[in-house]
Amino acid sequence: MRFEFLASRQVKVKTLLKEHDISRGLLAKIKYKGGNILVNGIEQNAIYLLQAGDLVTVDIPDEPAFEKLEAIKHPLTIVYEDDHFLALNKPHGFASIPSVNHSNTMANFVKAYYLEQGYPNQQIHIVTRLDRDTSGLMLLAKHGYAHARLDKQLQARSIEKRYYALVAGPSDLPDYGEIIAPIGRSEDSIITRRVVADGKYARTTYQVVARYPKGVHLVDIRLQTGRTHQIRVHFAHIGFPLLGDDLYGGRLDLGITRQALHCHSLSFYNPFTKSISRHTNKLTDDFDSVIIDLKKGVNKV
Repeated sequence: MRFEFLASRQVKVKTLLKEHDISRGLLAKIKYKGGNILVNGIEQNAIYLLQAGDLVTVDIPDEPAFEKLEAIKHPLTIVYEDDHFLALNKPHGFASIPSVNHSNTMANFVKAYYLEQGYPNQQIHIVTRLDRDTSGLMLLAKHGYAHARLDKQLQARSIEKRYYALVAGPSDLPDYGEIIAPIGRSEDSIITRRVVADGKYARTTYQVVARYPKGVHLVDIRLQTGRTHQIRVHFAHIGFPLLGDDLYGGRLDLGITRQALHCHSLSFYNPFTKSISRHTNKLTDDFDSVIIDLKKGVNKV
């Protein structure tokens, strides 16, 4: 894949490329795995001294697939795709990446899609993961350089993800709220997290979208930090666990048996098109079914 950069001052090639998020590791890959660096059409090395107005062309070698990742054909709901990024609507029930417990994952499905499309870059770069039972929008980079260019946005929390959740508690939540509570591992589990005094700083903001019978609220949530299980832990901490979330005390009697969490909005700055890429989707059928039953007063017990 070819990219071009214009020098605005006297500077070494490697310095200019670093300013465009090409790391030392990627430079090594370009040097040793079939890439190339050209300055005004002539091959040069990374320490070549550029002058203002010089055009640097970088050919980044293609990325072969990881052999150990099995390609599994499965329908994908693609909401956005260009040469650099892929945004999907993930159904609940599928993990993002393989693990000891999960082998039928979104990464397997995307690999099959890449092979089917004959894309030159075959490695899977997941930018925003979702838990197995969380549904909604997830973002992938289609090559390592695209992933690297989003790393700074991830670190700066400038990739905005918003979630809908159905939560239930003994009272009414305020229309708007902020939960600031540190999160750490539970002492008796490697999976669960809890609010602990010596945990990592965690901040969640929310707005109540709708109120239903039985103390159920539909909330629109934005993560200000990115701790494991943050939404689930924070809402359980304030006495409003997510419906279906048996790990954190959520109700299982209202027609949904997975954590009622859905990523409905995703936005990021696309550095290749130099524009904001915004994507939204609707609530899932199981959310809608619970809401309809609550409005009708249906008891699932």
